[in-house]
Amino acid sequence: MSEILNFSLSAERSSSDLSLATTHGATVKLDTSLAGYSEALTPIELLLSAQAACFIKGVERFAEKLNFDFSNVIVSLSAQRPADQATITGLQYLVEIETPESEDRVGLIAKNLVKHGTIYNVLSAAIPMTGEIRKRAAA
Repeated sequence: MSEILNFSLSAERSSSDLSLATTHGATVKLDTSLAGYSEALTPIELLLSAQAACFIKGVERFAEKLNFDFSNVIVSLSAQRPADQATITGLQYLVEIETPESEDRVGLIAKNLVKHGTIYNVLSAAIPMTGEIRKRAAA
C-alpha cells in the first residue's frame, strides 16, 4: 500500500459576509454571505479554483518528468448549478499551455493531466466534465 498523504485546514466566520480558511500560513477569503460578497470566493468558485490549481500543478509536474518546455498555463472553468437544486450539473474547462512543443507533446501532457489529476478524478466521477487542453501561441 502506498503512503497516505494528509491535508487539513480550518475555517472561521469573521463576519456576516466573510469567513477565512487557513492552512500552513495561507489564507483564503470565503464568501459565506447570503447576499454574496464580491471580495471572496463562493463555495463553487473554490471548487473551480481547486481544479484550476490541479491543472496548473499537473503541468508543472509532468513538464519536469517529460522534459516539456512551457512558459505559461491559462485555465478557464465554468460550472452550472440549478437555482433550486443543491447540485452541479456540468463543468467545462479550457487549459491553454504556452509552449514551443509539438501538438503530440501537448497531447501527452493532456493525457497525464486527465489520468493523474487528483481533483479531476474526484470531480469527473461526480460531475459531467467536458473540456479541452491545447497549445497556445506565446504572447
